Amino acid sequence: MAAALRAAVRSGRLAPGTRLPPYRSLAVDLGVARNTVADAYAELVAEGWLTARQGSGTRVAERVAAKPQRVPKKIPGRGATTHNLRQGQPDATSFPRAAWAAAVRRAVTAAPYDAFAPGDPQGRPELRRTLVEYLARARGVSASPDQIVVCAGFAHALRLLFGGGVLSGPLAVEPYSLPFHRGILADAGVRTIPLGLDAQGARTDQLASHPGTSSRRGAHAVLLTPAHQFPTGGPLHPARRAVAVDWARSRGGVVLEDDYDGEFRYDREPVGAVQGLDPDHVVYIGSLSKSLSPAIRLGWMVLPPHMADAVLAAKGLREAWTGVTDQLALAEFIESGHYDKHIRRMRQRYRARRNQLVATLAEHAPHIPVTGIAAGLHAVLRLPLGTEASTVEAATWMGVALDGLATFRHPDSPDPHRDGLVVGYAAPPEHRYRSALDALCRALPPPP
Repeated sequence: MAAALRAAVRSGRLAPGTRLPPYRSLAVDLGVARNTVADAYAELVAEGWLTARQGSGTRVAERVAAKPQRVPKKIPGRGATTHNLRQGQPDATSFPRAAWAAAVRRAVTAAPYDAFAPGDPQGRPELRRTLVEYLARARGVSASPDQIVVCAGFAHALRLLFGGGVLSGPLAVEPYSLPFHRGILADAGVRTIPLGLDAQGARTDQLASHPGTSSRRGAHAVLLTPAHQFPTGGPLHPARRAVAVDWARSRGGVVLEDDYDGEFRYDREPVGAVQGLDPDHVVYIGSLSKSLSPAIRLGWMVLPPHMADAVLAAKGLREAWTGVTDQLALAEFIESGHYDKHIRRMRQRYRARRNQLVATLAEHAPHIPVTGIAAGLHAVLRLPLGTEASTVEAATWMGVALDGLATFRHPDSPDPHRDGLVVGYAAPPEHRYRSALDALCRALPPPP
């Protein structure tokens, strides 16, 4: 009751000086005990909202009323995001709640007592054993449980490897990548050297001769997204894969394999991991952020045997990032077959989303090509030269959130920039996807 009266005074419905009914009368009107009303009056008098004087009753305190805050009007269409077409975001409405909850219950029920002691920084053995079998079957990864270190995702893996002193720069990289990841490397003092890029993927043939990678102070590691180059699309050509592995082997270096979108290819079976070519010179990194949910902060590194101890030393004596319950649940979720079932279901849904995007562009904007293989959660739309910035601005006015290709370009890339849009097709709700594509088409530049 005190809260209701306080809100009435605060909003101005009870103006300063208003006399309130005697608490006995109000109690009868409301059908509550008199003490309830008396206590509420006394509380508000003590707080300064009301005054009580003998002979004049209880009144709203005379005070300067707070002026209502003026909410600035939004410019129609600008800044108000209606359609989310940003890359890297899975369909949150498709999270398998019931299957995941059942996996949690089964995992916690069957867990040994030591699972609830301080966490092992390498990760629960149940999960590491399960990952060995799953990654071998689904991605062609060769490993033992001792080579796996559980982490909180790809960004956490970068921080452990470089911020923890396991690896140092310079680091050869692809010319397009997430700026967030480049920031992590920069914070760790790592200089990145961009390679070239063409239809066959990153120019790993440049590793041996690229400026800065052939000298004693050159790169001893290269970071690649072989399954689906982010964000331009396309797998790394088999010959380029072999070149990267041979380079790492000859220098005693390492290939960092970010298995970005590795589960989602729509025109054929997913390409196997590079790690299978040489487990002693490839660090394979995967996570659940695209396949299940970024809210479950779980990822894994499959390390060459000689690197595992150094990564664990960088991680510390106790697990500080990933919860044991999630690790146990994921192991159960995979072993029960529900993870494979979820991947198959989402592969069908994302394939349909991508096909709808391609068909809509063919109908309404046939002059805008869609590039990249049929994989992942996004597509790249090629734009006429000089139109990228204005198209992103037009999309913003239309309430469409997306990114221009320039956002992901390395500032020292040796290749000329190609105007384009990176369009994510996984995040919008099903009932709004058509309207999102219509708004996107209205923002595109007209035919030449």
